[in-house]
Amino acid sequence: MEALVQYLLPLVLFPISIALIYLLRKGGFATLKLPPGTTGWPMLGENIHFAVLGPQKFISDRMKKYSPEVFQTSLMGEKMAIFCGAQGNKFLFTNENKLLTSWWPKSLKKALLFPEFVENSLKEVSALKRSFIHDILKPEALKQYIPIMDAMAREHVEKEWAPNEEVKVFPLSKKYTFDLACRLFMSIVDPHDIKKLADPFHLVTNGMFSVPIDLPGTAYSGAIKGGKMVRAELLKIIRDRRKELTESKETAGRDLLSRMLLVTDEDGQFMSEMEISNNIIGLLVASYETTSTAVTFVLKHLAELPHIYNEVFREIMAIAKTKGPDDLLTWEDIEKMKYSWNVARESLRVTPPAQGAFRESVTDFTYAGFTVPKGWKTFWTVHTTHKNPKYFPDPERFDPSRFEGSGPAPYTFVPFGGGPRMCPGKEYARLEVLVFMYNVVRSFKLEKAIPNEKIVFHASPTPMNGLPVRLQPLGK
Repeated sequence: MEALVQYLLPLVLFPISIALIYLLRKGGFATLKLPPGTTGWPMLGENIHFAVLGPQKFISDRMKKYSPEVFQTSLMGEKMAIFCGAQGNKFLFTNENKLLTSWWPKSLKKALLFPEFVENSLKEVSALKRSFIHDILKPEALKQYIPIMDAMAREHVEKEWAPNEEVKVFPLSKKYTFDLACRLFMSIVDPHDIKKLADPFHLVTNGMFSVPIDLPGTAYSGAIKGGKMVRAELLKIIRDRRKELTESKETAGRDLLSRMLLVTDEDGQFMSEMEISNNIIGLLVASYETTSTAVTFVLKHLAELPHIYNEVFREIMAIAKTKGPDDLLTWEDIEKMKYSWNVARESLRVTPPAQGAFRESVTDFTYAGFTVPKGWKTFWTVHTTHKNPKYFPDPERFDPSRFEGSGPAPYTFVPFGGGPRMCPGKEYARLEVLVFMYNVVRSFKLEKAIPNEKIVFHASPTPMNGLPVRLQPLGK
């Protein structure tokens, strides 16, 4: 009898415990007016709907059904409030470090970071809080990058584009942006050394936003494996550079890696090798995935819209005619590319590379009459303003003139985010896109090989076939 009681007691207590936990949690939120919405299926949340519909339709459907200001959902195993519109953007951007802090999904950190850092907050593993990172990405510091960008873009176009009648823009854009990041951040130029980083890094970016199931054959398993390989290679590079710096007694720092090794914090402590690796990976992700996507879709629009291409060509050739055959682009040349940058910005509006960003609430707060509890995650999304006719009339029409004069209203054009966490690489991306546009447009006229190529969503919007284009060479 006693044995029977010991067996039955847990069976009785378990459902009672579950019921009590549910009632306590429900009671805790009973006094709060939470954002409307649904959390979907247990464990799965609304991840499947998000993946099937894509971010734009997923969010627009729920804005219509629940609220155009803020609604709740469950993504990546987290309770989440989706903020919508310019006011939602403004609220999140201006309350960074007050009501909210930066946050990455654990599955993403597992793919990118050393295991020792996965449980840490994003601020604890990010060197972006260190002022020198912002300093080296300011326009004044970036001016010295322009000739290097131009020389590499020129070489890339001559080697990868010119010998062919047709090329795939997306993979070539990825190759250029990764090669450039390796050159500028770490002074790596040998194709073999770049490949040792590029191949596993491709696994990481392909799978880091996939369903986080680490089983053989899954994309996420590939991302975990690729992340380990990238980190191992970076540690080797970092240790070799540290040895070089010690032997040469270098103090200035010839690139980002050297500066990271030489800098100390307010307590006089050097950054650890793991911390440097974590931050280089973060910068590689930012400069590789989003920038290559931005370049790809700018060229897509130029191939689709001859009247836009012709205006860009006219502006670019006016600059080219002032330069000798071996002269490289300068900051002054880039500043003349006003129409070209408006075209790039309109492309970023229509097809933004990044879909938004996460935050975590550090306290209960109220927005639009609803309470977002402490610990909930938040997400702002580009589509609630970029594709909203209230802010951009006829939003599907490609119109660079939207950016003339004072341009769009504040908090409506947000491809780089805003507030204290605005992407520090915004100006780097601008230079990279414009330099690449310059070298392609002055060399070729483009024609899409697949007129109605489907766009799918992975980490960023992706042309299903890599955006093949036919090249019509031009006299320079």
